[in-house]
Amino acid sequence: MCGIVGFTGGKQAAPVILDGLTKLEYRGYDSAGVAVSDKDGTIDIVKAKGKLKVLGDLTDGGKKLKGLCGIGHTRWATHGEPSENNAHPHCNDEKTIVAVHNGIIENFTPLKEKLMRRGYTFYSETDTEVATKLVDYYYKKYGEPLRAISEFALHVRGSYALAVLFKDYPGKIFAIRKDSPMVIGYTDGGAYLASDVPAILKYTRNIYYTDNHDIVLLSEKGVTFYNLDREEIKKDATVISWDAEAAEKGGWEHFMLKEIHEQPEVVKNTVNYFLHDGKLDLSELNLSEEYLKDIGSIIITGCGSAYHVGVVAQYVLEDLARIPVRVEIASEFRYRKPVLSGKELVIVISQSGETADSLAALREMKQNGVKTLAIVNVLGSSIAREADSVFYTKAGPEISVATTKAYSAQLIAMYLIALKLAKVRGAVAGEYYATLKKELTLLPEKIEKTLALKEEVQKFASQMMDKKDVFFIGRGIDYAVSIESSLKLKEISYIHSEAYAAGELKHGTISLIEDGTLVLGILTQKNLIEKTVSNLVETASRGAYVAVLASEKAEGIPEKFERIFRIPETDEHFFASLAVIAMQLFAYYLSVLRGNDVDKPRNLAKSVTVE
Repeated sequence: MCGIVGFTGGKQAAPVILDGLTKLEYRGYDSAGVAVSDKDGTIDIVKAKGKLKVLGDLTDGGKKLKGLCGIGHTRWATHGEPSENNAHPHCNDEKTIVAVHNGIIENFTPLKEKLMRRGYTFYSETDTEVATKLVDYYYKKYGEPLRAISEFALHVRGSYALAVLFKDYPGKIFAIRKDSPMVIGYTDGGAYLASDVPAILKYTRNIYYTDNHDIVLLSEKGVTFYNLDREEIKKDATVISWDAEAAEKGGWEHFMLKEIHEQPEVVKNTVNYFLHDGKLDLSELNLSEEYLKDIGSIIITGCGSAYHVGVVAQYVLEDLARIPVRVEIASEFRYRKPVLSGKELVIVISQSGETADSLAALREMKQNGVKTLAIVNVLGSSIAREADSVFYTKAGPEISVATTKAYSAQLIAMYLIALKLAKVRGAVAGEYYATLKKELTLLPEKIEKTLALKEEVQKFASQMMDKKDVFFIGRGIDYAVSIESSLKLKEISYIHSEAYAAGELKHGTISLIEDGTLVLGILTQKNLIEKTVSNLVETASRGAYVAVLASEKAEGIPEKFERIFRIPETDEHFFASLAVIAMQLFAYYLSVLRGNDVDKPRNLAKSVTVE
């Protein structure tokens, strides 16, 4: 959530900053602002409520703001309503110190009271204004920016990526981060700062990933890193391999539709990276076969769609590898006191690698001496750096808030891990092991065939667009697909949607079925189809409009059901990778038909870096 961009160098800063902020719109925001300093250090601030276009119009695309150094921000309201007053950047009374901030300052109330006792007044409701004036307080006390920022870090609790301009230091940006992402870039033309790589990839591929409590000084001449003791530290740049075009629409109407159609390639890239010449190679995870044989159980944790990947993986891992698995919502798991033996492997799933609750759960497990494995899509992210082992998916940049291709890549990661564990532990071998590997390599082609359903799904969506309630039901892996399908629908269409294990309907939920209620059944697990069909028939007898998604060879599905969508056959453990594609398309087309902002749904952010 929120986005920061900063630039200092040999060209006008405001157009660069506004361009970068547009690349971060996917993170979600309700207001925006930019601050630019001239060669004398005088700082101009422009802020606006609403979309970046409003800010762009106010500044003529940044051309009205003159200066070679600046910072910008898109805000997603946490403290105080969306307004120009609460928008970033924030400043001290003299406008000599200006800052932007992502994250949450948890102790901002006592800090604010402390500052008020020292004569400070406040014009906004934000924790960021408090942060800015705290920096101001320590700057006036010590007269040195690095000391002011290190003192700030010592006195605040919470998460932050903070970038600051000081009038006394024209052409320089000072920054610090803790538990909120911040990347740094540098070329001969200047230095860049951003919340995520796409914002600055147009200008440089050389990216520095910052660690907690890194203080950064950016100038036209270079980038310098310091620790909290203000001692200079060395960091190595990472060269980003994917190009800026990967984060552009490329002629597609929406990023989400583009990313749905990128899934065959994403799955192919992830499979082929780890499975080639018939050999499954997970050596880069640094998990020895001896260790894998000795694992007592697996805990999977994540939030939202990442948690849903874990639900699929629970069924796959237990069935293939015969190892106990439990799946935990990260925001719950971080506050529990689980009973641990020390022989667990904790798998933390996060697209961004910065998800606050998942990162906290990871740290809790490490403090308990439990080995951790991260499945992430972002190189150098916090979760990737702090986990004992990392599985990098090959999804490339995902811009739409509602995840599609990152979810699919995470599924593949879990299939590969399950297959490796099954082989090492002797649960799967011989011909069936070869068949499973072969099916993984065929998934991209079968996802392509599933995408061919789009016209049929679009027509169905046009008939369902006025529904007020939708229920997804399934059993086993089909239930896991149902909860992800329901989330996709509610995220972007704003239609009330729920998912249930089919056997639970009769325990209360069936009372919600009325004439015309849409019930979508997922039917891919052969030994469970008959049971789920029985539940669907129950809803139909109470007036539900029943549609089902089934495999090509699935039998026993009543022709009286209103719609039956068919997807290609695969091994039953991998059906989630096909079934979810059709449901992503259904959610997408419903959202478009209802006139919603598909890529930036209301109230949501791509990277949830605060609790």
